[in-house]
Amino acid sequence: MIEDDPLLADLDAYIVGGAVRDALLGYEPGDRDWVVVGSTPEQLIALGFIPVGADFPVFLHPHTKEEFALARTERKTALGYKGFSFYTGQDVTLEDDLKRRDLTINAMARKPYGQLVDPLGGAQDLQARVLKHVGPAFEEDPVRILRLARFAARFTDFTIAPETIALCRRMVALGEADALIAERVWQEMSRGLLSKQPSRFFEILAQCQALPVVLPGFVWTATCGEQLDELVASELASLPAMFALAMLQSQEREALSKRLRAPSDCAQWAKLLPLVTAHCERDPCLESPEAAADVLRLLNLADGVRRPERLQVLVAIAYRLLNVPSHNICQLLAAGAAVKVGEIAKPLQAAGPKVISAAVNQARQEAIEKCLSRLRADDADLNA
Repeated sequence: MIEDDPLLADLDAYIVGGAVRDALLGYEPGDRDWVVVGSTPEQLIALGFIPVGADFPVFLHPHTKEEFALARTERKTALGYKGFSFYTGQDVTLEDDLKRRDLTINAMARKPYGQLVDPLGGAQDLQARVLKHVGPAFEEDPVRILRLARFAARFTDFTIAPETIALCRRMVALGEADALIAERVWQEMSRGLLSKQPSRFFEILAQCQALPVVLPGFVWTATCGEQLDELVASELASLPAMFALAMLQSQEREALSKRLRAPSDCAQWAKLLPLVTAHCERDPCLESPEAAADVLRLLNLADGVRRPERLQVLVAIAYRLLNVPSHNICQLLAAGAAVKVGEIAKPLQAAGPKVISAAVNQARQEAIEKCLSRLRADDADLNA
């Protein structure tokens, strides 16, 4: 029990932010963050807290490992989210600390015993289901535009205060969003993609006129938003899958992946999904003499032998997008992947890797053609 923690007896400490918000919403609270008022780094270290903060004093509780930060104020010194200086003197009050936060629903605190501290009306805004900035200081940090969009994607029944949208547009016009670095954009975007309604992440950025600044070359459509919302609620949802789908309409997929410094698996999925979708659109044509070779190209291109699960999910997403019920291509890919490479390679080792590769491809194409013949026969029986 936190109220029995002897380390807190000598501290004026408060749980702040998301844990307070989520508890009031009836959600299971996640990690708890704490603010300590009227203390110094030396006092916390003397109690056994472990200093970890790089930019301002943050400490880990020696037992729970929860983060405790000294109450602080901020002063804008330059463009961007790093353009701040911090003050953590003992005279900084809890209200001073809460005033520097982004949204009113994130600017609440409570004592370990449960007493709510809400000087900025966060609880009222929770009841009204509105996302509203705390004050003018919101515009000093462009990451808050991304956080606003991400919270909108998570809290789907919340509206955004018109004055907050207007302030975000002002920030974009003043060039604040230009200073956002890739790591912070990706951090918020990746969380937004896996939120309850990921379409809102992009819609809010568009409303704030930040989308072309944050994601230049990104193509956003209402249809893409509907597809993202459907996919995130399905068994196919994963971060690589959601990112690939979000990038599907954009011609600058590779450039966007590099700009965002997206993880390599996400970039690969974004590259492969349009190729897989194009193949699935043909399904392939059972009558085409090129069908087997077409399937083999896809199998090799998507590394489907080593990564069959990835290709299976990509194919499933493609069928979902195309609303095509047939699964012929899955059977054909499985037939090609089932070829036993070792049995082919062993007698050809002396011939070299090129000969082995050609023989393996030939065997795979023959296996695919055999499966095709069976599918054609089944198709003929159905149409007889």
